[in-house]
Amino acid sequence: MSTKTTFDVAADEEGLRLDQVIPRHVAGLSRRKARAVIDLGGVFVDKTRVKVAGRLVRPGQTIEVNVGGALERAGGAVGAGARASEAAPEPRIVFSDEHIIIVDKPAGLVTAPTPESDRGDLLDLLGRQFGDVFLVHRLDMPTSGLLVFARTRQANKILGDAFKAHDIEREYRAVAVGEVAEQTIDREIDKRRAVTHVEPVETFIRRERGVPVEPAATHATLLRVQLETGRTHQIRIHLAGLGHPVCGDRTHGGEVERAFLPRPPRLALHARVLGFAHPATGERVRWECELPDDLAAWIARLR
Repeated sequence: MSTKTTFDVAADEEGLRLDQVIPRHVAGLSRRKARAVIDLGGVFVDKTRVKVAGRLVRPGQTIEVNVGGALERAGGAVGAGARASEAAPEPRIVFSDEHIIIVDKPAGLVTAPTPESDRGDLLDLLGRQFGDVFLVHRLDMPTSGLLVFARTRQANKILGDAFKAHDIEREYRAVAVGEVAEQTIDREIDKRRAVTHVEPVETFIRRERGVPVEPAATHATLLRVQLETGRTHQIRIHLAGLGHPVCGDRTHGGEVERAFLPRPPRLALHARVLGFAHPATGERVRWECELPDDLAAWIARLR
């Protein structure tokens, strides 16, 4: 979980270094860890990201400090040490041409820069390999699967418009706690329309000596999920709202998810299908990406 601390530099703090003033205002953050947060890109001075620990501060400046998973992954290291220890899971390039890049994102890799860090994310990695790359959409860090990135501003605009018009084919695989029936969930998220279509693919009934085990919350369902809209955590929120959270969802799953056994290796959510009109040719293109080994092996245990 990321935490944000915002404060104004006081008159008696004039002339202090950035890594000196931050520990005064952020509980539990030593000067060394403050330098790590700065190096990761988690500090903003008057809304501008600053990565120089020795920058002298002035009274009245507003400083924002974002601390979270990036610092944990870096282990408090600074400089080259932080960059080395922040090594991310390796993405797989599924397809690329002059206009788009299709990537199979592994779980554990952040899609794009966050307030706490501006490096080591998928967009950063692709930029190093391909040059200019534009973010079209995101997957949550614990979610795996297919993403499209644009390589030109024109392709980015066309794909962005397609997402806004819901002219994108997106299909996920999710394992939810309990027995889930086929249905359409039409429920607002943050006062915005959100529609999710779910269809059971396979139901896993726990049995002992051939007899189904109760309660039904010990069962699970492999779902085909299609998004009509694309709100943050939409699938996870909608399924949790039904009382059938996605296995491994520590944010929305509650006690129902925490009690489920066997424990999944991570969030049981995978973006399996991605399709759209190619931004340069207009031709419909489509990619499929099967479940990664960690989820496939866990699902085999459920059978």
